[in-house]
Amino acid sequence: MTDAETGSSGIEMINVTKRFPGLSAPAVDDVTLTFPGGEIVVLLGPSGSGKTTTMRLINRLEEPTSGKIVVAGRDALSLDPTELRRHIGYVIQDAGLFPHMTVAANIGLVPKMLKWDKQRISDRVDELLDLVDLPPATFRDRYPRALSGGQRQRVGVARALAADPPVLLMDEPFGALDPLTREHLQDSLLALQERLRKTIVFVTHDIDEALKIGDRIAVLDKGSRIAQYGTPQEILLNPADDYVEQFLGGTSAMRLLTFGRVADVPLEQVVSARPGDDAAELRATLREDGRCGVVLEDGDRPRRWITADELTGVTGPVGERGSPTAPPIRAHDTLQRALEALIQVDRDRVPVVSASGAYRGTVTLATVQAAVRGMRDEADA
Repeated sequence: MTDAETGSSGIEMINVTKRFPGLSAPAVDDVTLTFPGGEIVVLLGPSGSGKTTTMRLINRLEEPTSGKIVVAGRDALSLDPTELRRHIGYVIQDAGLFPHMTVAANIGLVPKMLKWDKQRISDRVDELLDLVDLPPATFRDRYPRALSGGQRQRVGVARALAADPPVLLMDEPFGALDPLTREHLQDSLLALQERLRKTIVFVTHDIDEALKIGDRIAVLDKGSRIAQYGTPQEILLNPADDYVEQFLGGTSAMRLLTFGRVADVPLEQVVSARPGDDAAELRATLREDGRCGVVLEDGDRPRRWITADELTGVTGPVGERGSPTAPPIRAHDTLQRALEALIQVDRDRVPVVSASGAYRGTVTLATVQAAVRGMRDEADA
């Protein structure tokens, strides 16, 4: 695998084995796996499948018995382990913050070890707290005990990003949180990844979580056997063997709705405009197109539907005309969520946005029906 294929921040594990003393079978057995740069790769499997051990080998919290590991173009086994870890972010369940240190001190720990000056560390702490939606003035001087579970995890992510590492390892980071907080943090991670494009190795045993956030998924069986490695759609539609199919729970229409993602289906594009656009020009375009358009505001966020009739006789800019769109759905949302959104709105479509909220297209009931039909046909072929 070349640098162009993996990306300069990618990871390669080549014939990696880990044996623990006193155990007859290896915990990780001859694993060869590529983690492309800038993608989220999920290690998915039940307890005992070696997913956490596999991940911990990357930053040498576990030393491999044999094999080769390359991190961001560097031979990880030739580096000092402490130096290696300072350039790899690490997030664990319940954040693992130091309770006697403030939020700012926790986040600034690695930069301090790297001998950054105080002002640079302070600026970086504030930057990262803003990035994870924790206002610095409110949170930088708090202690972990004063934070909710979700807030602690956000601080944990900020700490892992402090020295701007190319690689981020996340070991079931949201596993101990309630479902609503967990979903919110998953969305936050996807929004961060859209901006930062880190190489992220994410360990989970939760299928829904893996299918939602993973660009690729490695399904592990006992002894770290890689039963299948591919995109969520590839794994869902074409399970490699009976183990993978049983682990996913089949490919019925309901499963396809539950796990199929909006990002996996073609979105329908409508005319887009901005409040400052000329109303007469937009009216002519909409009449030619024959459908409603969408008005985008700051950050390309969809705000209003607009029709040619609503612009009849209007001169000057479009302004505030039109009717509010339904709350948008995200590209990483499931087809089931798209279907639920469509049932609840008056129009025949809902807008789809990226993780950062920028408009990407629209989805309709026909889109969802065609997607499920196509996926079932592909799975049966």
